[in-house]
Amino acid sequence: MIKVLIVDDQELFRDSLSIILKSAEEIEVTAAVAGVDEALASIEEIRPEAVLMDIRMPGRDGVEGTRLIKDRYPEIKVIVLTTFDDDEYVYGALKYGASGYLLKGCSKSELVEAIRIALGGGAMINPEIATKVIRQFSEMARRSDIIQVSDDLAEQLNDSEIKIIQAVGHGLSNREISATLYLSEGTVRNYISSILMKLELRDRTQLAIWAVQKGMTG
Repeated sequence: MIKVLIVDDQELFRDSLSIILKSAEEIEVTAAVAGVDEALASIEEIRPEAVLMDIRMPGRDGVEGTRLIKDRYPEIKVIVLTTFDDDEYVYGALKYGASGYLLKGCSKSELVEAIRIALGGGAMINPEIATKVIRQFSEMARRSDIIQVSDDLAEQLNDSEIKIIQAVGHGLSNREISATLYLSEGTVRNYISSILMKLELRDRTQLAIWAVQKGMTG
């Protein structure tokens, strides 16, 4: 069973989401709480494997919640739930290590798939907001202070690794990269882990920004 924590300030939504997820055989909802502080307390008591995080909440929002959870519990996957007009939040949660970005109103199957992908080391971004993420990556990449990788480290990359980086820069999931490059998803995950270590980057988001910044997605 996959342990999942729900964080949303709207009682009706979190209760509905809890009921929906409990009907999935492989999901166990450990708690459904109204805010970040309650989430942190719940995580300390019962360590979930994934957190479904609302983005707009009073007090600490989902961006701050993602940062705090990933700082304290880097192994926990955070999947952000948002509405289409949350443009200002699109980049923030991913920057702090969120493993997915879904619109509220997505289907049960999409939610369960996003959780599976996150636990497998990937990231699922709703197609309707993927273009916003890429646009923000591009805008951020134009600034010289975003992601720095030394030339010595970059020169260690081989052709296969460069193809993987280009795909990540285009916002492709592990599954999509697997299909595009005719590799298994496990091989793609191994490639990405190796690339992150080689370039001394923290996560997939930093890699995507660096790829855009270096013009590897053109």
